[in-house]
Amino acid sequence: MIDSPNVCVIGVGMSAFGRHAEESFEDFGKQAIDAALADAGLDYSAIEMACCGHAMQGITAGQRLLNRVGATGIPIINVENACATGSTAFHQAVMAVRAGVVDVALAVGFEKMQRGPLAADARLAAPSQAQRSAPMPEMFAEVFRAHSKKYGTTVEQMAMVSVKNHRNASHNPKAQYGIEVGVEDVIGSRMVADPLTLMMCCPTSSGAAAAIVARADFARTTPRKPVTIVASVLQSERAASDPLAFVTEINTRAASLAYQQAGLKPDDLDVIELHDCFAIAEIVHYENLGLCERGEGGKFVEQGLSAINGRVSVSSSGGLLAKGHPLGATGVAQIVEIVEQLRGESGPRQVRDAKIGLAHCQGFGGASCIHILAA
Repeated sequence: MIDSPNVCVIGVGMSAFGRHAEESFEDFGKQAIDAALADAGLDYSAIEMACCGHAMQGITAGQRLLNRVGATGIPIINVENACATGSTAFHQAVMAVRAGVVDVALAVGFEKMQRGPLAADARLAAPSQAQRSAPMPEMFAEVFRAHSKKYGTTVEQMAMVSVKNHRNASHNPKAQYGIEVGVEDVIGSRMVADPLTLMMCCPTSSGAAAAIVARADFARTTPRKPVTIVASVLQSERAASDPLAFVTEINTRAASLAYQQAGLKPDDLDVIELHDCFAIAEIVHYENLGLCERGEGGKFVEQGLSAINGRVSVSSSGGLLAKGHPLGATGVAQIVEIVEQLRGESGPRQVRDAKIGLAHCQGFGGASCIHILAA
């Protein structure tokens, strides 16, 4: 079914996501890298290049982290692409191996974040919002209002996304909020940007994730069954006239290119990690990824089609809403979840017979990065 390219994931690892008040990014970053190396059965000396994703950790933070692992003189590239930072670091590692520049590359994402909302891109906000620095919840409240007006999407359907993702996170020991909640809990939580409540918004987080990619011939010499990368796509935005267009066009285009590159269709997917920074984002991304028709995203979650072992399992890790969202780490952590699912290693949240997985992140400002992996 798939013409396998020559790049595989041979090892993954991550830290727990949370506050990490007493740890530095070097501390939990090293945890993730050490775990990925152990998973691959490799010493750090086997890594020929490292792509380090971080958005807020300062200059040459990748070097500061990797010097804790071992100063081996390899090329170290620092990557920033907003929420798609980790995804872009992984994409760069894949491209380096695919091009034959190196045989083995490390992608690592890490971030230590403080509490409080991040500013949005002021181009996307109404004038009154722009004057208040346009925090991201306000922007996604606008996305909901536009989607609801056009398609009838409801607050209750948004709450169902959060309920599902928290339920999944309750089976993920690395998740920031591994608690089960109900629709009433989500709707009744503190209002952030009407109608988005606190539990419809992802938290700021700290944590790290790492993935090692290698040529297929090298991968066959390692102890774990490799997971093949059948598509890796990075796109930038085109002009968008409103918030809804800003979260649809770039992602729909990136998804189309990824399916074309992999020779697959949305119906072939078993498990998806997507950019559910707010509950409405997951609903819109169902549509962007072709899981349902435009405007049917609310019904998709309401009918249980995105639950574990539904039509396609979405955010099995708990997603950004419950697992957490350390900007630089998120995209690589999605790869960790997909790889473990395709290996059958996800325990109580395991997706039955998972063979094909997709990871998606959108970095506002803008970037969209999609990877498709196959067991």
